[in-house]
Formats: sequence, C-alpha cells, structure tokens
Amino acid sequence: MKLVTYRIHPADAGQLGAVVDGNVVDLEELGLALGQPLPSSMLEFIDLGPSAVTATAAMLDDMQGNWPLGVATPFENVTLLAPIPRTRKNIFGIGLNYVEHIAESSVALDTSNNLPDKPVVFSKPPTAIIATGEAIQHNAEMTQQLDWEVELAVIIGTRATRINEADAMRHVFGYSVMVDVSARDNRRAGQWIFSKGQDTYAPFGPCIVTADEIEDPHNLDLWLTKNGEEKQRSNTRHMLFKIPVLIADLSTGMTLEPGDVIATGTPEGVGAGRNPQEWMWPGDVIECGVEGIGTLRNPVVSISG
Repeated sequence: MKLVTYRIHPADAGQLGAVVDGNVVDLEELGLALGQPLPSSMLEFIDLGPSAVTATAAMLDDMQGNWPLGVATPFENVTLLAPIPRTRKNIFGIGLNYVEHIAESSVALDTSNNLPDKPVVFSKPPTAIIATGEAIQHNAEMTQQLDWEVELAVIIGTRATRINEADAMRHVFGYSVMVDVSARDNRRAGQWIFSKGQDTYAPFGPCIVTADEIEDPHNLDLWLTKNGEEKQRSNTRHMLFKIPVLIADLSTGMTLEPGDVIATGTPEGVGAGRNPQEWMWPGDVIECGVEGIGTLRNPVVSISG
C-alpha cells in the first residue's frame, strides 16, 4: 500500500489515506462503512501491527472502484502532509553511509576518509519535519552553507531491542523519502544536531510505501535536482551499512519503536562536495525521489530573526 497523511480543506486535521488508482481513500471512513474500524492517523495504524497491513490491503482490493460515498477523493484535490507529521521521538540519521560520499566529505568537511567501522548516528527532532510543497527555511543570519542530501527513510513497524541482523527486516513497516537538510557552517565541535536539526530541515514523504510493496530496498534509484539540474543520482545498493545492520546496531542501545524513522544516508553529489561548492538559496527549488516511492518538491525561502 501507498499510505499518506492528507487534508482536503486548509482547516482540516491530517487524515490517514491510501492512494489507489488516482484517488486517496480515507481509511477511517472506509472502515466505518464496512464495520471494520480503522484509525485516523499513521502512527495509530502502524501501532496495529503487520496484520492490519494485510487486512487493509485486502479491504482495498475488494472495494476498488466501488467506494462508498465520501470515502474516495481525487488525488489532485488533496494536500499532502508529511506521512508522520510529528514523530514520537527524534529521527535517527545515518552519516557517511555511501562510500563516494565519505570521500567527498573527507575533502570538503574534514571528516575521516577511512570507512567507519560502525554506523555514524545523529538525530533530527520532530520539529524539523515538513511535507512536500512546504518551504525549507534559509536564515542568512544562521547559515551561508545550506546543503541538500536525498535519503531513503525506513519506518519501524514493531518494537526492536537488541535484535540480530537476521531478524531486522521483519521490524520494518515501510519506506519513504527524506531530505537531510544541513547547515554545514553550524557544526559545533563535531556535533551535527544543530547543523541538521533546525526547523524545516527534514522534508519527508510524500507517502509511506509498505514493506511488502518494495521487493528489494537495497536496489532503488535515488536522485535530487536543484532548479531542475541534477545534483545527486545513485542507488541504495551502494550503502555501506545495509538496513539490517542499521536496525541491529541502533537496537543494541536504543529501543526502536513503531513509527520510528531512520534516514539511511546520502550518496555523493552534495553541495559541499562540489567544485566549486554550491548551496541552497532563497528562490531555489529542490526536487528528489526514490524509485517506487515518490517525489518531494520543496522551495527554499528566506526568513530572519
């Protein structure tokens, strides 16, 4: 399933939907119509566990093309929010997880050119999340080096504590797209959270595709353009630490819970690594995507104070 959080009118709260043949199907309303209650939010749906995914997919298949009145809305008539507008805790970010990016970072950002022995972990707070179409904020008083990083996001479906790699993938609910926006000149003594965790620094979406729909998450093209010019293009096969390794490693010391998000790292082509270096400025438009999931489009706007 391709799941979204959306609204029809500006004053509406976010609602859980499934994208089916050009329509967004309100899952709560569909459940009410069929006498099979479903929640109104993505986090509540994830909490129901894998059986809810199977049952809801079957429900959508059975009803396709014969939606009860008021259940389905044409996709072009809705506004997408971030799939999880506010995560329960910080997003787990993975740094230096593509070999070519490690090389470019060692030159541009003074990081080590040696391959890390373990995943490099940082975090982005829930307040950093924005949806496709929403603006990335550029505060010239804070940064002159605002950079882009397209990433595959992994959404955890079931609780994971000290698990092994062989069991890791059964804890995945689905996948999405994230831009790890980074103010390169805001790193503090090697710490990245202020550089990467400011408001609007986590464009996320446009949907979550459930894990059963992605045959191999380690063979997905991902790309990013600025103002229509391609800046990044690679494939998730080039991850240094694959998803089972990331989940197992994080779970050794931090319990992963339903709805947690892992941004799995970016390939080469970031602005800091280009010659000459390039940055995002007000008026720019960033578009990016991951194969089989969708595309994010976010303008950059100026703010002050």
